[in-house]
Amino acid sequence: MDAPIGVIDSGVGGLTVAKAIMKLLPNETIYYIGDTARCPYGPRTEQEVRQFTWQMAKTLEKMNIKMLVVACNTATAVALESLQKKMAIPVIGVINAGARAATKKTKRNEVVVLATKGTIKSAAYEKALYSLSTKVKVIPLACPTFVPLVESGEYEGQFSYDLVAEALKTLKDVSFDTVILGCTHYPIIQKQIEAAVGEGVHVVSSAEETACHVLEFLSYQNQLRTNAIAPQHVFFTSGSVPIFRAIAERWLGQQNLSIERITF
Repeated sequence: MDAPIGVIDSGVGGLTVAKAIMKLLPNETIYYIGDTARCPYGPRTEQEVRQFTWQMAKTLEKMNIKMLVVACNTATAVALESLQKKMAIPVIGVINAGARAATKKTKRNEVVVLATKGTIKSAAYEKALYSLSTKVKVIPLACPTFVPLVESGEYEGQFSYDLVAEALKTLKDVSFDTVILGCTHYPIIQKQIEAAVGEGVHVVSSAEETACHVLEFLSYQNQLRTNAIAPQHVFFTSGSVPIFRAIAERWLGQQNLSIERITF
């Protein structure tokens, strides 16, 4: 089936999920919306997050996507259930995928969840992890400075290492062996997070696990794209196209991406 896969996020973070899907399913076309003008979603009310998520979902639905991936943990926590109930196409989120990845890695059942305030407040990761293992101990930590750091594009210098280390200093005396990057922006600063938590700690994201879920579902539904023509991905941003382009092309390792401005 040649219809595209829709991917939505509060900004550029969902590109980590898009990249994993592109790697695992190179024939598939992706239509991506990053709501950079209203990012971050973490501090916003549930009503706002739900409204913004539905606006993006409906926009892509009109473009005849065959599946929607909510590549934003805050939006997944708040809006996934309503999207799955009301949309005519399959909708998957990233939280269950991140929880599965963590339970596969942890040996001591001590898992730190780094996420936005909204995701932490929802306790969505605790619910997902407890559904997979009753033994797991979850240590949640909100990191409100991380998304603005990534969205600014200024995340490669020493400043970013210092900012991340400062945000995670409360973990110095905490016992854990696995960290979930509970926001799709965070894999972009994974090196900085790994440096802060130290060696011997598994740092996992939901991106690869989400891509596996997409593959499994489309295979089962016999909806994989078989067209031999290379897919033409399209990216939409509600904010600055030049900033989005710089981050997207750097992260995806591709040039001359099709990027359009979108308003809601």
